[in-house]
Amino acid sequence: KMKSVTFKNGILTDIWVEEATEITEKDFENLDIRLRGISDVPLQITLSFNPINQLHWLYKRFFMSNDEYINTNKYILKTTYLDNKFIDSAYRNKLESYKDSDPYMYQVYTLGNFGVLGNVIFKNWEVRELSEEEKTFNNFRYGLDWGYNDPFCVIKTAINTNRKEIYIYDEIYQRGIETNKQIAELLKVFVRNNYVVCDSSEPKSINEIKAYGIKALPTKKGKDSVVHGIKWLKQFKIVINPKCQSIINEFQLYKWREDRLGNSLEIPVDANNHAIDSLRYAYEDMMTLSSGGLAEYHNDYI
Repeated sequence: KMKSVTFKNGILTDIWVEEATEITEKDFENLDIRLRGISDVPLQITLSFNPINQLHWLYKRFFMSNDEYINTNKYILKTTYLDNKFIDSAYRNKLESYKDSDPYMYQVYTLGNFGVLGNVIFKNWEVRELSEEEKTFNNFRYGLDWGYNDPFCVIKTAINTNRKEIYIYDEIYQRGIETNKQIAELLKVFVRNNYVVCDSSEPKSINEIKAYGIKALPTKKGKDSVVHGIKWLKQFKIVINPKCQSIINEFQLYKWREDRLGNSLEIPVDANNHAIDSLRYAYEDMMTLSSGGLAEYHNDYI
């Protein structure tokens, strides 16, 4: 969208990317080459974001010694909750409580540092260009997780059961969508006439997007459905398209809770999981629990 930006007077001198962890390094390079021409002021890109982990390209490019980028002109401004005069006491207490309960959350969300992950949940994934594989499938699946302050997320995926591989081709990952009508308009382009399995926590929203013509189904969930879904996904190799930066971020960050001694508990931290929840929903009809919690499939989905 930046390619055709022109100005009556002067040139493009500044680009600001909010939530910069959600773009790829290739996106950054494409933005960088748009800054060109003779100007009386420096040409610059501002990247604002919350740090995540040291595997992210932002850390490798701007925060660690790297001969490839050693001549990069950069200025880093770091702030934490202590700089936010509008923060409420409850949120402050929550951030400070991580010091004893979750060292990773304390480093990243409280102190604003790039974290080093130990007990990540998923290690069975890779990033790979999927444009050719996408042409071979016609049975795409879609899962949806609602959000407003949290991101609204939809995943486009497919599965090869013979090869034990799941492919994630595309994503919608947006905050602040105002209405279900806007969501339906996005889904008409993204999902088209396919079914999308939606988080059942918002039945009113499901009914509204169905009224706009979206073939929406509620999740069944059931007892221990989150942990069961995680275990089911871990049976497969998960291949993610490079353009799906948000779900890449989540796979890097999604982790098990720890006790005071640092031992992993079989309870996922309820954060960095919106796209992963969407992925679970997309395959819910293929998952079963011995308790029967997920055994009741959607007949119309099958």
